[in-house]
Amino acid sequence: MNELPRTLFQRWWHSFEEDREGITVYRPDDYDFPLARGRGGLEFQADGTFIDSPVGPADTPQSALGRWRLAENRRLAISFPSSDEPDRELEIVRCDEHILGIRSTPE
Repeated sequence: MNELPRTLFQRWWHSFEEDREGITVYRPDDYDFPLARGRGGLEFQADGTFIDSPVGPADTPQSALGRWRLAENRRLAISFPSSDEPDRELEIVRCDEHILGIRSTPE
């Protein structure tokens, strides 16, 4: 995967009910999620901007602004130059208009 799929560039919400075997599953904004106390998300923008939105206090997402770059193959290096958020690497296992599956590892 030398080029990233265009469907990657949107906001994705964690569909934790579907996580399996080390793969974290995300769905787009318009997905009909079951009720949950809180749902984290992430967003990739074509200009290299990355927005991490983990679930914070009161079960609401909070945001950390970062940068992504294509590291190799299906791996993205994520960094947060203006935050204490740890850098990490994401491997895109699956990405289409309905689902994003990633494997995450700290750098």
